[in-house]
Formats: sequence, C-alpha cells, structure tokens
Amino acid sequence: MAERRAFAQKISRTVAAEVRKQISGQYSGSPQLLKNLNIVGSISHHTTVPLTEAVDPVDLEDYLITHPLAVDSGLLRDLIEFPPDDIEVVYSPRDCRTLVSAVPEESEMDPHVRDCIRSYTEDWAIVIRKYHKLGTGFNPNTLDKQKERQKGLPKQVFESDEAPDGNNYQDEQDDLKRRSMSIDDTPRGSWACSIFDLKNSLPDALLPNLLDRTPNEEIDRQNDDQRKANRHKELFALHPSPDEEEPIERLSVPEVPKEHFGQRLLVKCLSLKFEIEIEPIFASLALYDVKEKKKISENFYFDLNSEQMKGLLRPHVPPAAITTLARSAIFSITYPSQDVFLVIKLEKVLQQGDIGECAEPYMIFKEADATKNKEKLEKLKSQADQFCQRLGKYRMPFAWTAIHLMNIVSSAGSLERDSTEVEISTGERKGSWSERRNSSLVGRRSLERTTSGDDSCNLTSFRPATLTVTNFFKQEGDRLSDEDLYKFLADMRRPSSVLRRLRPITAQLKIDISPAPENPHYCLTPELLQVKLYPDSRVRPTREILEFPARDVYVPNTTYRNLLYVYPQSLNFANRQGSARNITVKVQFMYGEDPSNAMPVIFGKSSCSEFSKEAYTAVVYHNRSPDFHEEIKVKLPATLTDHHHLLFTFYHVSCQQKQNTPLETPVGYTWIPMLQNGRLKTGQFCLPVSLEKPPQAYSVLSPEVPLPGMKWVDNHKGVFNVEVVAVSSIHTQ
Repeated sequence: MAERRAFAQKISRTVAAEVRKQISGQYSGSPQLLKNLNIVGSISHHTTVPLTEAVDPVDLEDYLITHPLAVDSGLLRDLIEFPPDDIEVVYSPRDCRTLVSAVPEESEMDPHVRDCIRSYTEDWAIVIRKYHKLGTGFNPNTLDKQKERQKGLPKQVFESDEAPDGNNYQDEQDDLKRRSMSIDDTPRGSWACSIFDLKNSLPDALLPNLLDRTPNEEIDRQNDDQRKANRHKELFALHPSPDEEEPIERLSVPEVPKEHFGQRLLVKCLSLKFEIEIEPIFASLALYDVKEKKKISENFYFDLNSEQMKGLLRPHVPPAAITTLARSAIFSITYPSQDVFLVIKLEKVLQQGDIGECAEPYMIFKEADATKNKEKLEKLKSQADQFCQRLGKYRMPFAWTAIHLMNIVSSAGSLERDSTEVEISTGERKGSWSERRNSSLVGRRSLERTTSGDDSCNLTSFRPATLTVTNFFKQEGDRLSDEDLYKFLADMRRPSSVLRRLRPITAQLKIDISPAPENPHYCLTPELLQVKLYPDSRVRPTREILEFPARDVYVPNTTYRNLLYVYPQSLNFANRQGSARNITVKVQFMYGEDPSNAMPVIFGKSSCSEFSKEAYTAVVYHNRSPDFHEEIKVKLPATLTDHHHLLFTFYHVSCQQKQNTPLETPVGYTWIPMLQNGRLKTGQFCLPVSLEKPPQAYSVLSPEVPLPGMKWVDNHKGVFNVEVVAVSSIHTQ
C-alpha cells in the first residue's frame, strides 16, 4: 500500500452520521443548546450547559429608558416615536333602559359580584384615537383605493416585466448567431476584441461632472431634491393591497355594547272562551324549535278568566300584583326558522278524576244547548265550586295547542290589508292548519306551508294578524314530557296528522300577533323592572319574555341578570310502599335548613303575588310515576353560600274529602345544593328521594351521599329527574 502523504494524515475519517448521532445524544436535539456549538472563544467544548437554566426575559420598558432613541428631531422621529396626543379617554354616561337600575338589593356582596355590578353600572370609558384613521387597520388599502391613488402616475415597465414577443425574439436570436460568427474570425476569439462588434456597439451616455470635486453635503442635497421631485403624496399607500381573505389586520371602531335582542314579536291575548263556563282556566305561552328540539323562550302566564271565575279562588290566591296581570308579551327570536311553534298550554283546578273525565264536559256540551242541559251544567258548576274551595291551590294538566308561527307570519304578510283575522282549526282535512277569513272577506283557502329557507323568516315587517284558535288537544297523563311535545309538533306538519283524528276540545282563543314596536310603553323586563316610557304604574303591563336562543349568541353582558329556571321532569314512585298517587312537588329556595328559611324569590305566574316562597307542580290523577311540564323561575340572590339549596318536597294530595285525612301528606324529600366548589350547580339531575325529613346540616351535602339512618325510596336509586338552568351575568356555569 502506498504511503499516505503528510496532509492526508491530518484529515479526520469520522463519518458525518456518527457526528450527528453524537451531538444529538449529547444535547437531546435542543436548538438552543446546539447553537452554543458555534460559539468560538473562551468557552471550552467540554463545558456543559445545564438544561434547567432559565434566561430572564428582556424588560422592554427598562431597555427603552436606558437606551434612548438616537434620532435627531425631524421627520423620521414621527415614524419612530409614539404620538403623545394620539389617545384621549372620555367618560360617557351609560344609557339605562329601565327606570331603576338593575342591581341586587343585598348590601353585602362577594368581591367578584361587586366588580361585575360596577362594570354594568359605571359610565363608559371611551378611548379616542386621533390618528387611527391613518392606519391600514382602520383604513384598509382596497383595490378601488389603489386605482384612485394611481391616477396620473406614469406607468413604469421594466425589462423583466416585458414578455418576449415570439417573432421579435426569433429575429434577435438569428441576428445574435450571425454576429457571433465573427468572433471566431478574430485573432484571440474574444467578443471584447471583436472589431466587428465594437463598431456596431453604441457608447453609453457620458456622466457630466463625474470628475469634478463636489462636497458631500451638496451631493446629498441634490439627491434629496431629486427624490422629492414628482414624489407621490401617499408613497407607502401605493404598495399592493393584501389579499382580502388573509388580511394582516382589520380594526374597526367598536359600537357601544348593548343588551342583545333578536327579532321581536308582540303577542296580545284577547279572549279565551269555551262552550261552557264552569271553572277558571289558566293559560301559558312559550316558543319551541322543533328542529333543535329546544324550548327557546321562558313561559308567559296570562289569565283571561272572568271576575266571577276568579272569585272561586279567593281563599287560596293572595291579592294579585299588577305585574302578574299582563295579557301581552314581547318574544325575542334570534334565529327564526320554519320550525318555530307558539305552544299554548291550559291548566285547571285539580279535581277527582283523570284528565279525560274532566275534559269530557267540554267536548259534549254546546253553548247552544245550555237551556236543555241546565241541570247538568248546574251540577258541574257546583262540583267545580267545591273543588275550587278545597283544592284551589293545586292544578292539573288540561289541554294544549300550537301555532306554526312562520305560516301565520308569511300568510299575514301576503294579504292586502293592514290587519287580518285568521281562524285556525286543527280538524280540517286539507291540512294540519287552515285559515278562513272573517265575514267581511269571502272565500276560504288552505294555509300553505312555506318551504323557503331561513332568509324568508322575517318577523319585523309582516302585517299584524288576529288569530282565532278554535280547537285544543286534550292532555294525556302519560305524554306530558317535552320529548312527547316535539313528536306532536313534528306530526302537526304532516298532511296525515294523527292529532287531527283525535276528538278536540272546542274553544275560542283570540290572539293578536304583530312586530313589536321599537319603544313599547308600559313594558316590564324579565326581572319585572319597568322599561322607560312607563307613565302610569297602574296600567296593565306588557312583559318582555326572556329568550333561550336555539344556538349560542356571543355578546358581552351589559346588565345585571341572575335568574334560575327549575324544570321538574319525572318521578318514579312505582317501587315506593304506601299510598302516593296524586303527587305534587313543592319547590322552595332555601338559605338554611329550617322550614322558615324559604326565601320569597319564586316569580308568580298570573293573577297572584309578584313573588312567593313556594311553587307546586300540576297533579296527574292516580299516577305513581308522573311526568311534569312546569317551569319555576327563581330570582337568585347576588351572594350565595354553601347553605343555599333547592328543596323538593313530594306530597300526596287527597282529592276526596275524608275524615281524619289531611289534604296533603308528605311522601318524600330531596334537594340540590346551589354551590359546588364555589360554582353554581346546574344541569340535569337524577336524584334519590328520602322517605324522611333530611337531618341537620343536610344542605352542604348532596343527596347522593348515603347519610346514616335515613330511609330512601328504591334503595337510594335516582327516581326524580329535574333540570336546573341558570341565566346569570355574575355566575359562571
């Protein structure tokens, strides 16, 4: 083997892959540590850098103070320094919709609650920027502005921008070939030495004063003058505009935050009349979205009973507050669609017998036959009077119906009148809904269903309509849940509706539907606060109904709102021993364990007190596993403690009057603590029910905890389903 030369012996034979493997193993692939390999100097390659060594970040403010900008006063300083007069803070009074500001009544509040309330009541702090319009964020460089700025500018074309013409390009190539043939004829074969090419080349323009001695200041001044000559006033704005789909920045002056409202609908309940009038009937309205399977508004309770019927309940009902006498309501719909229904539910005083037996007189007796059936009607009135006197504070489900809202809106908008009268029936064969004009209008036409998209669902411009609902469906004791209601509503839109084959309850409910005015008079918020333009407190009010949007609405909170909605859903006492068939649930909001600790924070329904300490669910006669459809609205205290809780007490109501038999017998208890780890406890619950009263200090524990010595229904299994929903601007969920 030949002997290696001296310089080759110094060449390292280490393979590159081995070097990479060694480095990656030593520094674990850290880019920051690998960077240290490039440092040349006093640091030895054997020195190791600890992986846990943290580098302090640069204090920007301190750096700017210790390193002042070394720029003389001039035009460039405006590009570097922040303008001292750009920002101005102005305080503007906050506009309040209500006569009284929505703040809690408590004097002592948690710090976070106090901060939230202060943010909802303080004046607006508005930051005004004088020069924001000069930036591209507020003044985007659009294509139209580009064309406007470029008017009058000479078009500059560079060699690289010119596309070669096919014919000219080929001629230039041929000429170049002919000229290059002379290169070989020259003695040295160089193009520079080619006499032929030198003769054909053109001289460059001479540079005047090239060799003259000129001061540097004079050269700078001349260059500055040349730069300013014909200079565009918005030089930087001539830069091509960015792609609209990928903007670098988009800034806009924000609007003053305000309370969110969807499209608003005014519903006035005018009258409710049955073929026979023997007892008071209680009604409620709510909006449902069938597609989303969601209730999209709270309940609106109204009372259309005569004074004679109201008099039957005076022993059980306290004097009515003016806020509970409303007969008109404003509904808000953020996402209107073809799937929204206005559902009307009716209840009556509890009496002995199931729903079918109690509804039978309303189906068979007619107003025209009142004289012929006088004795039977008197007997029914006497029985109703007895039940009102004894069971006046309990209710039972009675009937329901629904109005396909968008059909009515689209039909009213197409009629050539300022207002229309529409009669809605559920017994027509041509469709699930029909419309008949009143006697001043001739003819009948079926109400066609609209099939257009959500863009056509405009609730702000249709003509007001007066509806007459003529038929109601009898409630079924085993089909009271919301899931059953969604099935019924979906079935209503089919031509072969099963509901149309049912025997209806004949009635006349007259309702006005119209777009809500922008500033209605005598209006109450969901918290029962008077909206401005409320001249007289004795006038029957209009209620704003709180919306539960079908989908989330991302807007900031601007007002104090702290409401809780409780929805008892079902109870299963099939395995409970003893008599418990006519079951009602009493709901109370407690601040302690003592029975006197019930708080008067439950909103009243209709023709009653404004707030009460308890609310009862409707009774399904002789049903050990009833469904419920109640909505119980609670005004939450601003400050909650671990002792605040919802208490549910289950009672068996004795419909028959017997000796030594109490009217109501407690058959179970359960509860929901309001706070869990400092947060509001909401959602779906399946709770066990205790047969005995809860022990002391039970409110801080969950009923799922097996308390010693307590007896539970069905071996401590969950038998009571309830949903709790919070609408709060101070409590997170």
